Amino acid sequence: MDKPDLETYQVQLSQVELALQADPDNAELSSLQSELKELISLAQEAIAQAEAASSSRAGPSRKSVSSTPVFAWAAGNECLAKYSGDGSFYPARITSVGGSAENPVYSIVFRGYNTTELVKGSEIKSLPTNHQEKAPAISNKRKLTKAEEDERERKKKKNEKKVETRAAKAKEQLVKQATWQKFAKKSEKKGVHIAGVAGTSIFKTPDNPLGKGTCRSNCMA
Repeated sequence: MDKPDLETYQVQLSQVELALQADPDNAELSSLQSELKELISLAQEAIAQAEAASSSRAGPSRKSVSSTPVFAWAAGNECLAKYSGDGSFYPARITSVGGSAENPVYSIVFRGYNTTELVKGSEIKSLPTNHQEKAPAISNKRKLTKAEEDERERKKKKNEKKVETRAAKAKEQLVKQATWQKFAKKSEKKGVHIAGVAGTSIFKTPDNPLGKGTCRSNCMA
């Protein structure tokens, strides 16, 4: 689900709630309202998880932009050190720090070797980000398994179909109701009273017990 889906569900929900104000006892509309709220909740959850995943992927790339470390090198630190033999940088460990604060000198041991070399501050640098961070930052929410994702997708499609069917029925009902009311008003203007619409029945008994009903003799014709 994405944001356009969420916006569609929210618009449909507002339309259903508006219809419920006119017909609060309509069970069909009430059921449709509940299903739309559930779809909105699922859409919001899916969007939140997608944004969290995107944020976690962007995190390490932002960190890698910073160049030199802000901390001072110390014995025991892992780093990349320049090898005097070919001028390339290789993983190493600092065994001791000497020299002055302005011009420190580091004793290092290259990984996999026992020989010690002395290097200047300009000849060591931090390890790449993937060496420092064992795992990227992850969202606090547990990642869904494939089975759970399939079940959620199945449930979403089922609810969407139900909502679509109920929405069509509700729309049809509202159209029929509007058509009937329009017909009744036209008939009333022409002097034709329809039972149940104008508030009176053609068989209503008059207040005078000796009088006749509102149905004329042509009712019997």
